[in-house]
Amino acid sequence: MKSGIAHIGMYCKDLEKVKMFYENYFGAQSTRKYTNPVKGFESYMLSFGDGACRLELMRKVGVDAVPLSAALGFAHVSLSVGSKAGVDAITDLLRGDGYKILDGPRTTGDGFYESTVADPEGNLVEITV
Repeated sequence: MKSGIAHIGMYCKDLEKVKMFYENYFGAQSTRKYTNPVKGFESYMLSFGDGACRLELMRKVGVDAVPLSAALGFAHVSLSVGSKAGVDAITDLLRGDGYKILDGPRTTGDGFYESTVADPEGNLVEITV
C-alpha cells in the first residue's frame, strides 16, 4: 500500500488575505471557494508546484483561536522554492513588503537551507530549497 499526505488544513480568520499571501509569494493555485452555509464553513484548496500535497485554508463560524506555534501538534508548513537563490529572493521580497523574518536564511544544523516567516495570521512558514 502506498500512502502520502493529500493535504493539510488550516483555519484562518481572514480567508481572502491568507489565500492572497500564499498565491502572491509562493505561486499557489487556488480552487474556487467552497461554501457550506448550513455549517458556516468556507474553504479554498491551494496547490503548489507539483500539487502532490495541498494546503486547505478554512474558515468556520466560531473558530477564533490564536495560533499555538510552541504547543504540541503542527508547528509550521514548509514550502520548497527550489533553490538557495529562491529562498533568498522570497525572503528579501517578504522583508521588503513588511513581513518580519523570524529566522534565516541560514543552513540549519541538519543541512537544510531555510528562512522562517509568519503568514498574515501568525502561522509559521518555513521557506526551503
